[in-house]
Amino acid sequence: MMHINLFIFGCGHHRAAWRHPASAVERMGDISYFESLAQIAEQGKLDAVFFADGHSAENLSDGPRWFLEPLTALAAMSRATQHIGLISTVSSTFYTPFHAARMVASLDHISGGRMGWNVVTSMFDSEARNHGYPSMPDHDWRYARAEEFITTVLALWDSWGDDALRCDRQGVYVAPEAVRSIKHQGEHFLVDGPLTVPRPPQGHPVLFQAGASDQGRDLAARRAEAIYAVAYDLGAAQAYYRDIKRRVREAGRSEPVPIMPGLVTYVASTESEARAKQRELDELLPSQDALRQLGMYIGQDCQDWELDAPVPPLPPLEAFTGPKGRYATVLRIIETEQPTLRGLLGRLAAGGGHCTMVGTPRTIADEMERWFRNEGADGFNLMPPSLPGGIEDFIEYVIPELQDLGLFRKAYEATTLRGHLGLQRPPRQP
Repeated sequence: MMHINLFIFGCGHHRAAWRHPASAVERMGDISYFESLAQIAEQGKLDAVFFADGHSAENLSDGPRWFLEPLTALAAMSRATQHIGLISTVSSTFYTPFHAARMVASLDHISGGRMGWNVVTSMFDSEARNHGYPSMPDHDWRYARAEEFITTVLALWDSWGDDALRCDRQGVYVAPEAVRSIKHQGEHFLVDGPLTVPRPPQGHPVLFQAGASDQGRDLAARRAEAIYAVAYDLGAAQAYYRDIKRRVREAGRSEPVPIMPGLVTYVASTESEARAKQRELDELLPSQDALRQLGMYIGQDCQDWELDAPVPPLPPLEAFTGPKGRYATVLRIIETEQPTLRGLLGRLAAGGGHCTMVGTPRTIADEMERWFRNEGADGFNLMPPSLPGGIEDFIEYVIPELQDLGLFRKAYEATTLRGHLGLQRPPRQP
């Protein structure tokens, strides 16, 4: 079966979504809005909802990106749902292992075993300067810290045995031999443990990652239990999919590691109606905002570039020092379509280069099946261009098509996120 998550992001993933008359821009601080999105996704039997996170407030004129802190929001959303998984991004550069382990374990208990954590190393200097760094530490340092961060968090979750709690009112609350210190001393962290929270219901909440660089792919292949990906088309998706699966095998792992590329969909009863929805959002985006977004992806100021001319030559991928996954997608779009700058901005307006499917419910379902059956994806991380309308359309129209094709569940068969993803509960490590 296909795995499908809802990636919740402000008013939607299109940069102009907040400008649309039907947007929920006034409700970004209203937890009932996010609870309702999770409930809609649960009605469609999706695997999980997912929050990204950022640690700086820039370009606020572009509309809402970050508002409520994700782990806090997910605590409320867990109480408004029963089955759907709940995934939050956690920065290994800005959090400490003890803090992250405690918060995520607490939410796994609160939700009854539905938590996942997406570990990122973060990327922007503006974020670093909110956490005591003059600029973002270099790539190698961040990935070494991420590796140690993951190791330490897992050890903290395993610092309690599954049967540690006795709750004997005669005087035995915890079996002393079932709780241990971890005495971790590494290059980045000193953590004694044990954790203040008993072992989570899932043993370990599910570890998601999104590795694009060589180091990122290697870390994801060795440690991730599910992987987010950026793929502009099936060819790019297949190349990434096959590379990651090879690395997983070479790491000696036999368990499934679902790969879930981002997917933007515009769905309507006819293709022309779907394209009209796309055009309606594109026309709401000021060109200067779109150019600023592109500049962030390519590490250059492009405000003075000619909109209706070809995109100026860009450095090769190996020479780019910023986040490589999105940059590689920009290069692929340029190579494949040779667009004008205006055309490229339209491609990037929703999802920033992730795959975009525009059409009827059946054509979108068929294209998703083509990726699923041809080593392009084990599922998708849905990135609706507008919310709530984009996810309502997908749940109402596309999910039934996928179910009719035998590709997606009609009912939940498990109670945990691990169960939804077909993952085993890990035993406590010695």
